[in-house]
Amino acid sequence: MSTQDRSRFVRDYGPVLESVRAIPAEASREVRMRAVCDAIWEHLGGDGPGREISWIGFYGISDDRTEMTLLERRDKPACSPIGLHGACGRAWRECRTLIVGDVKTLGEGYVACDPRDASELVIPCFDDDGTCWGVLDADSFEIGAFDEHDASAMTELLEATALSVARQTDIVRV
Repeated sequence: MSTQDRSRFVRDYGPVLESVRAIPAEASREVRMRAVCDAIWEHLGGDGPGREISWIGFYGISDDRTEMTLLERRDKPACSPIGLHGACGRAWRECRTLIVGDVKTLGEGYVACDPRDASELVIPCFDDDGTCWGVLDADSFEIGAFDEHDASAMTELLEATALSVARQTDIVRV
């Protein structure tokens, strides 16, 4: 799908949100992350209009705050640990959501777990005290696959599952 085609539809996150609303509030963070990954993958992962997400997962910051480790993911393996130089590290460091229209623009700092990935969306996740504990990372084989609607809807999913507290963050297009 070209960037031009992307403007023809808006992903429907309603079914994803309905799936995650059933998660008990007392469930562990691991259970909630798995449920979010499963729901996004089930409704939006794969091929076809609105289903261009090729990978979805969470990275958490290490205790010494020098790298990120893969916590949960769908539907294929990914790099772990990763440093703080890629899009995930940047979103964590800056506490800002990143929409990467074309990962080739990131240069040598890009962490390429799958060479077919063309675009990325990374959303920071915040604890009650405002600390960023990690990020939600979505990849696509399509250039320009993500937009502000995706960023807002996935942020709403994180808040609905208590994986992130509501916090005003900038959305940066890269």
